[in-house]
Amino acid sequence: MRKNTRQVQVGNLKIGGDAPITVQSMTNTDTKDVQSTLAQIEALSVAGCEIIRLAVVDQEAANALSSIVKHSPIPVVADIHFDYRLALTALEAGVHKLRLNPGNIGSENRVQAVVHAAQERRVPIRIGVNSGSISAHLLEKHGRTATAMVESALEHIGIFERLNFHDIVVSLKSTDIQMTVEAYEELSARVSYPLHLGITEAGTKWFGTVKSAAGLGALLSRGLGDTLRVSLTADPVEEVKVAWAILSALGLRQRGPLFISCPTCGRTEIDLEGIAEEVENRLGDFPLPITIAVMGCIVNGPGEASHADLGITGGNGVGMIFRHGKILRKVAEEDLVDALVAEANKLLEER
Repeated sequence: MRKNTRQVQVGNLKIGGDAPITVQSMTNTDTKDVQSTLAQIEALSVAGCEIIRLAVVDQEAANALSSIVKHSPIPVVADIHFDYRLALTALEAGVHKLRLNPGNIGSENRVQAVVHAAQERRVPIRIGVNSGSISAHLLEKHGRTATAMVESALEHIGIFERLNFHDIVVSLKSTDIQMTVEAYEELSARVSYPLHLGITEAGTKWFGTVKSAAGLGALLSRGLGDTLRVSLTADPVEEVKVAWAILSALGLRQRGPLFISCPTCGRTEIDLEGIAEEVENRLGDFPLPITIAVMGCIVNGPGEASHADLGITGGNGVGMIFRHGKILRKVAEEDLVDALVAEANKLLEER
C-alpha cells in the first residue's frame, strides 16, 4: 500500500495523494542558453520526463527562466542555493516549483519574502537534504546517519511551518542505499508531506542504473515515494528511461512496452542477444503499454511467457510468433523481428 501523502500542485501535475508517481530529471545545459535548454527539455519530454529541474546559479540564469517556462512542454523547477533573490526572480518568471532549503538563504526576512511570493502563486517548494551537506551541529550529535538527515529535514520543514507554508515536498538523498532507505522510512513516519525519491551520485549509466534500481526499488516496494529522479553520470534522457523501467518492473506505472527475455543457456540455438536488442531498438517507442517477450528456445518459449501480449521464440534457424501463449505462425530466424513488429502494428490497429 502506497502511503497517502499531502498533495501539491506543480503546474498541470499533482504530486502526492492518489496522483501517479511522476518522473523527473534535470538539465545539464547552461540555463542561460535558452535554446539549448529548451531543446534538451523537449528531448526529455519526448522520452517521458514529466517535470524538469534547472540549475539557477546566478541572476542571468534566473532571467532566462521566463522564456524557458513560456516554451517548456512540462513543468519547470528552479534549483536554487544561498541567494534568495534568485528564488524571487524565478517565481516572477512563472516557475512551477522551487528546490530550496530555507536554512541556507539567509535571514528570516529573506525566507519570508520567498514564502510569501510562493504562497501568492501557489508554488510548492522541495526541501532537499543530502547526506554530504548536513549541518555541523547535527553531524556532531548524530554523525553522518539517517537520523541526522531526518533531523535536518525537520529543521527546514519547521521554518516553513512557522510561516504557515505547507506546500512542501521533501527528499533525503544519499549515495548509501541503506542510509537513504532508513531516512525515508523514519521521515515518512513523522510527516505526511510528499516524498521525492533519489539515490544521489549513483554513478555511470551502467552502475548508476543498478544502484538506482536497488535503492528506488526498495523504497517504492515499501509504498514510499510520490515523485523520483534517477541520478546518472549520463545523458539525462537515460535517467528518464531508467526511471520508467523501474516503475514498470514494479508494476507501478508503464509507458510503452515492457520487454522480457530469458537468459541464454546451452539450449539456445538463435542469436538471442542480437534479436532481443533489435526488438528493443525497433519497438522501444511503441505507444501501447504491452509486454513483449523474446525467448531463446522452444522449451521455455510460449509457455513461460504466456502472459506476454506478444512474443517470439525459436531454434535451429526457425522461429515462432506467439500471442498470449498461442502460436500464430513460424518464420525463418532472420524474419523474426520483422514479423514481431508487424504483429505489434496489428495490435495498434485493433486498438
